[in-house]
Amino acid sequence: MAKGSDDHIRAKCFHPSGNFMEFPKEDVEKSIPERFEKIARLYPNRIGVKTRTQQLTYFELSDAANRLADILLTQSGRGQEPIGLLFPKGIPLIVSILGTLKAGKICVPLDPTLPQIRISHMLENAQVNLMVTLGDYLPMAKAFGRPSQCFNIDELNYSGESKSPDMSVGPDDFAYIFYTSGSTGLPKGVSENHRNLLFHVKSDTNEYRLCPDDRLIFIASSGRDVLRALLNGACIYPVDMKQEGLAGLAGWLIPEEITVFTGVVTAFRHFVATLSGTEKFPHLRLIKLVGEMVQSQDVELYRKYFSNDCILVNSYGPNEAGHVAHYFIDKKTEITTRLVPIGYHVDGKDVILVDGDGREVDSGTIGEITVRSRYLSPGYWRRPDLTNAKFRPANPDSAERLYFSGDLGVRDPDGCLTLIGRQDFQVKIRGNRVEISEVESALINLESVNEAAVVAREDARGEKRLVAYVVPATQPGPTVTALRKQLAEKLPQHMIPSVFVSLDALPVIGIGKVNRQALPDPRQSRPNLDPPFAMPRRPVEEVLVQIWAEVLSLDRVGIHDNFFDLGGHSLTATQVVTQVIRYFRLEVPLRCLFESPTVSAMAAVITEHQGKQLRNEELENILAELESLPDEEAQRLVSQSRRGDSKS
Repeated sequence: MAKGSDDHIRAKCFHPSGNFMEFPKEDVEKSIPERFEKIARLYPNRIGVKTRTQQLTYFELSDAANRLADILLTQSGRGQEPIGLLFPKGIPLIVSILGTLKAGKICVPLDPTLPQIRISHMLENAQVNLMVTLGDYLPMAKAFGRPSQCFNIDELNYSGESKSPDMSVGPDDFAYIFYTSGSTGLPKGVSENHRNLLFHVKSDTNEYRLCPDDRLIFIASSGRDVLRALLNGACIYPVDMKQEGLAGLAGWLIPEEITVFTGVVTAFRHFVATLSGTEKFPHLRLIKLVGEMVQSQDVELYRKYFSNDCILVNSYGPNEAGHVAHYFIDKKTEITTRLVPIGYHVDGKDVILVDGDGREVDSGTIGEITVRSRYLSPGYWRRPDLTNAKFRPANPDSAERLYFSGDLGVRDPDGCLTLIGRQDFQVKIRGNRVEISEVESALINLESVNEAAVVAREDARGEKRLVAYVVPATQPGPTVTALRKQLAEKLPQHMIPSVFVSLDALPVIGIGKVNRQALPDPRQSRPNLDPPFAMPRRPVEEVLVQIWAEVLSLDRVGIHDNFFDLGGHSLTATQVVTQVIRYFRLEVPLRCLFESPTVSAMAAVITEHQGKQLRNEELENILAELESLPDEEAQRLVSQSRRGDSKS
């Protein structure tokens, strides 16, 4: 383990129960099902997964996974084969992951909210012939041309006894294919085998002292959080942020006594923005931030809202390399720069900084972060060209390989690393990796667009957002509403630009290369949308217009404007709902904004909720009055009320 200035904080990273057991190195050379079965035998009656409506013990999880594994083996036979898992976050997804791995198959997680054309590409690239899903998503699954078979997990038969399938799964067998944005305009699949994933779990377990008494929230996109919990006897709490938002997350963390929170940096910022400052999180011992560069402002938020016993960790790790480095922070840690270090490399992962010629640079010099380890991804699924470009052998006599991340970093003399940015056109948007060229390709392929350039710019809050500069094919150009609608058929929500700027021509240098530095800053004005601008008509709409304009940093908002066409997304939607709850003193679920994404529609929802709340208050007053009256008088009033109702 690398020694660094955060060792004294790392040494405090234990659950108060003291029930930590080190993840043994020999378990890395086994398989995920083997480790899970070991844990399930140790803790059969412990809760392994819990949602708002359902929970399963380790015995029940293993039993359900065994039954699904039998189905998969019956329908697709033995051997390595990718299985599409079309699920939102929840217990069925976790059962399907375990069942797929127990059958010796390869998990291909598919988010049903992605554009169907994107899912189709993933199915084709992975060569998926069998998909598992819920009954609600069965029509969607069958609509794809690729899988020849679909299984509805709702029809799983629980009669009779079950047992683990007699499968020999080794550490070199494939376990997962994670899809991420690709520079060719199509997503690319990062493959993982059992050894690498087990090594990642071992590393996190031993660094963060994960134990059976821990409770982990599952809100990030990666399924690694599931393995981190279930291979240690801990409980995982899946929460679908796209449905529930962040406004109610504190209502999960506090009563469920969550101990470990893992989330992307932007989500953490938006979550903290929903807090009043009166909340207490006495059980939360570790906050792990991933996916984006952590800034000093994030440390200040941690200091303000969380207890002195809680530790903050800035963690760095591309999908291709897994967990590479981390930096432990407590309330006394001094952060003197805007960017927080990513810290020191973990055991088994050496980090080298190299220049453009592949030579290692000295401390204090910026270089490309290159990871040397035997625990790297095998490569990109069915993309040997891309694999050979990013992965290289370390030396002929070692199983170690090199992964060239494309991230830029600088190292202090004591070995502490700081992430500086990217050397290419890849960015992180709300924790998701985005290839700028993929977004530009989608724009240029639209008939209404002649030229396009996309850049990532920071908004007023310091968060990155995509800004698209478009040269229309004809005048007048397409509206933002039309552009977003067409892009939504090809790109996931986080890859659709938040802002569109129409230009007569793109600025260029020399022989025609786009001069990205000369692209103008986007104005904070209302974009060109399909519905014409309309002023608020009622006090409720006036308040909402002000809230929306403030959250979206716009000069004005019309009452018929679509929140997402204005550049909003799920995290900013949480901010709106939080402010609505505080101003109107109403509990309005996040889905109301998704289902009513205009000011006028949301105003109607608020008015309806206000009416119900007033009626409930009137009923409570009447009941209180009745309780204070003698029985005969109360019966007389109730009888009169009934006669009045029958006449009306």
